[in-house]
Amino acid sequence: MEAKAIAKYVRMSYTKLKPVANLVRGKDLDEALTILKFTPGKASELIEKVVKSAAANAENNHEMNPDNLYVATINCNQGPTMKRWRAGAQGRAGMILKRTSHIDVVLKERETAVKAEETTKEEA
Repeated sequence: MEAKAIAKYVRMSYTKLKPVANLVRGKDLDEALTILKFTPGKASELIEKVVKSAAANAENNHEMNPDNLYVATINCNQGPTMKRWRAGAQGRAGMILKRTSHIDVVLKERETAVKAEETTKEEA
């Protein structure tokens, strides 16, 4: 079972988000949230918000145990770019590119914990 959360049109370039996403990929949920909490910058705040949303989806919608969750996949992809113009010298105009991103987080349960619980139930 997996739980998913997506944040679309986030107002930050995906090149700034990717290094922070690489820090938490494959980590347990508690460890990932701790890393994001103590990582400086706006990117960690945005990713932390999406990870917490995925954890809430897992707990409330899929009835998964939050202690067994880990970050299975996390992707930061490029979204649409907003194009703006700034006046330049001698009647020219310079283009300003305001980049956006999409953040996808998928949380899964550890298989070893699930199998251990099943074997203890069978023995009892």
